[in-house]
Amino acid sequence: MSGSRQPVTILMADDDDADVMLARKALAEVRLANDFHHVRDGQELLDYLYREGRYGADTPRPALVLLDLNMPVMDGRQALERIKADPSLRRIPVIVLTTSKAEEDIVRTYELGCNSYITKPVTFEGLVQAMKVVESYWLEIVTLPGG
Repeated sequence: MSGSRQPVTILMADDDDADVMLARKALAEVRLANDFHHVRDGQELLDYLYREGRYGADTPRPALVLLDLNMPVMDGRQALERIKADPSLRRIPVIVLTTSKAEEDIVRTYELGCNSYITKPVTFEGLVQAMKVVESYWLEIVTLPGG
């Protein structure tokens, strides 16, 4: 299925460098053809999506956003709310990838429009398995709207 798939842009919003490095390695492990970008907080995520600040008109539109909830400046919940309230952004699938297992976070983020909620696995092997599922479902099975 994935032999002729075009590279896709994945944008990860997470302030933990170790988590970003592990996610990047896990995506490479599943041989996901991608263009991986990283931002450190919700405000930088919005700047990226709106192509503002240091992000110019040539900034690639992500096919998928991996969103941590607990970040400085603007947290993931606030960023998610803004993304899903904007008609020009709401079609971008947002997968919450966070350490929180709190029921109120799960319920709230789905109410705000997240497309999936994944609690970060505690092992690298678990993260690789989660990325395999993300890749299979979101980039092979599902048909996403164009840019």
